[in-house]
Amino acid sequence: MKKDLRYICYTYMREKSCKVDYELLSDCLTVSIGMVLPYLVKETEQSVKEDLMKMQELVYHANGSVRGMLAITEQDIEWLSGRYDHYCGLVGEKTKHFVIPQGCLGAIHLHQVRNDAKLVYRALHHCNKEEPVPQLIFKFTGILSNIAAVLALYVNELNGVEEIPFHTKSYILK
Repeated sequence: MKKDLRYICYTYMREKSCKVDYELLSDCLTVSIGMVLPYLVKETEQSVKEDLMKMQELVYHANGSVRGMLAITEQDIEWLSGRYDHYCGLVGEKTKHFVIPQGCLGAIHLHQVRNDAKLVYRALHHCNKEEPVPQLIFKFTGILSNIAAVLALYVNELNGVEEIPFHTKSYILK
């Protein structure tokens, strides 16, 4: 008897492997990146929008790289690293302080991207306990979270939004 695919939302949904959680969370990360795009309408934001669209594609490549063939390359990491350096240069000292996630809608969604990338990284950690995961995927996910944080700062700056510093009472920071 042929399965009726309308009732199957994801082929591996009932699998016990942590790969399923990683794949679902990385799909969520791709959606989160897409949710930023409609808010980047200014001419000055178009390079950010183009970079995010490329990042979406890379996240989907990373999604399949744990179960399937590795589709993230050193060149992809170098590109992300270059974009990270570029945006850090634009926001300067702001990258040295922890801030409250707030601001314009584009920045708020970028903070969500930052957090979703951390969740993906954590899911990768659990996958790696079951079966080795290429370290390139960890590097990719880590820098993706960090670039999202810097992009949030940059988009807020482009929109004239002041950051609200967060000063922890829990840790002694150097």
